[in-house]
Amino acid sequence: MSILTEPIGSIPRPASLVEAILSSQEGKTSYATLEAAYAEALRDTIRRFELTGSPVISDGEQTKPSFATYPLSGLTNLAPDGVVIPFADGHTRQLPRLTAGPFCYGVHAAAYVEAARRYTQLPIKQAVISASALSLLYPSEAIPGYSRDEFLADLINEAETDIRGALDAGAVSVQIDFTEARLSLKLDPSGGLLRSFVALNNQVLDRFTADDRQRIGVHVCPGGDHDSTHSADVDYSGLLPDLFQLNVARFYLQMASEPDKGRVLGIVSQLLRPNHTVFVGVIDPINPRVETTDEVRDRVLEAASILPVAQLGTTDDCGFAPFADDVSTARENAFSKIRARVEGTELAARALGS
Repeated sequence: MSILTEPIGSIPRPASLVEAILSSQEGKTSYATLEAAYAEALRDTIRRFELTGSPVISDGEQTKPSFATYPLSGLTNLAPDGVVIPFADGHTRQLPRLTAGPFCYGVHAAAYVEAARRYTQLPIKQAVISASALSLLYPSEAIPGYSRDEFLADLINEAETDIRGALDAGAVSVQIDFTEARLSLKLDPSGGLLRSFVALNNQVLDRFTADDRQRIGVHVCPGGDHDSTHSADVDYSGLLPDLFQLNVARFYLQMASEPDKGRVLGIVSQLLRPNHTVFVGVIDPINPRVETTDEVRDRVLEAASILPVAQLGTTDDCGFAPFADDVSTARENAFSKIRARVEGTELAARALGS
């Protein structure tokens, strides 16, 4: 018996790449030097991913400025004063604000798949940002000559292109990062904002075939940046019923850091459809301690006592460094945790198959 296991996405960048990025921003590093640092970080990340034994790998998002803003690279119709996302430790992240239309992506995820493919023959998983997250770029006051409806039409087209391009480039699966889902219930406890987000994302997903959607999934978590969260105080029970209305087959759920896993898994079991696979988080990226393989095994076995094993997979709770400047987690620590996930999942599979 085997149990699927996949990474979430981001890996801390090597110190040499972080230094090159900062130097480039200060005008002290040439474009060629920065590109060489990106290429070396990508090559090294994939090599280390392979050494963990992970059957599916990612590019570690080494060349993304962040999991959320990569499509905005090179765009000139943005201002810096967009939506602010506060984290529990007091720090914030701020999205840009769209200033003019039309809206288009500056970078599509297919480019990341194609770059990673040069360094590995293993299956590659690609993360993309949700259309709902990028919908927050449009300001509260209408942009002259470019309505919100026009923006959303362009956004849906671009989000479809982003996912389809990654699949066509050879990604074995595509994960939609929907971190704003749990946060939306903090902003609007009625659930209206969450349901509007789900409806928008489904407009994108409805453009894919049923076979395509078997390779598309969604990831939710309470955020993870500089070892802090933005919505861990929001109860999962308010999120899950609407989340499972998304027209995807794969659900990547933060669970290792959840205080009452059994209760949450029980809710998931009631929402599960025959075509769903649930990847439960068995690794907590925010906790610096590396989980033992036995701890991972036990977390998998707990999930397997509640969910059908044939529909169960494992993953990490969140990315280890969703933003390029997040160096709160050591690079070696991240790969050690991934190895523990892989080996612990194998232990659980053997226990369940005996």
